[in-house]
Amino acid sequence: MTIITIFGTGKMGAAIAALAGRASAQVQSISHREAVRKIAGDIVVLAVPYPALVGIADQYRDQLAGKTVVDITNPVDFATFSPLSIPAGSAAQELAQSLPNSRVVKAFNTNFAGTVATGTVGNGPTLVLIAGDNAEAKTAVIDMVTRSGALGVDAGPLTRAHQLEGLGLLQMGLAASGGLPWTGGLTLAT
Repeated sequence: MTIITIFGTGKMGAAIAALAGRASAQVQSISHREAVRKIAGDIVVLAVPYPALVGIADQYRDQLAGKTVVDITNPVDFATFSPLSIPAGSAAQELAQSLPNSRVVKAFNTNFAGTVATGTVGNGPTLVLIAGDNAEAKTAVIDMVTRSGALGVDAGPLTRAHQLEGLGLLQMGLAASGGLPWTGGLTLAT
C-alpha cells in the first residue's frame, strides 16, 4: 500500500488526504508545527503556507532524502494577493535547492480545497497540473491523482512551477474579488 505523508492539517491538507484515501493510499497527517520522528510516506506533500517550507526543509532534510516532495504553495502576500518575489524562480525551485537529495514536484497549487476533496469541477474531474524534473516522481503523483478519480497531467519540468504559481495566484485573486467561486477550478473538456 502506498503511504502519503501530508504536512499541514488545514483545508488543503485535509482535501489531499481525502484524495489520497480515494486512491487507496494510507495517509500520515502531520501538523506543520508538530515534531515527527519518522516520515512514513514515499510521497510527502507540503500542504503548508509558503513561509513554512524553509523550516520543514531544514528540520527534515535527511528524512526527505530520496522521497518525492510535493510543494503545493503559492508565494503570495495574502493581504493583497500580490506575488512574492522568489529569486530561484518559484517556491518549488527554491525548495529543490534546499532539498538537493529529494525529488521535488509542484502540484495542487492551481486547485482549491473543495475541488481536490471531491475530485470534481462541475461535471468533470478536477485537473491537477504536475511539474517536476524527475519522471518517476511525477508519475507517482500523477498515478495517485488518477487513482483518486481526478485527472493528473504532466505540466513539464520544474521550471514550469513559475507559470503554475502564476496561474494559482490568478485564480486566488479572481476568487478573492468574486470573479471566480472558491468552488471552481480547472478541468479538461473532451
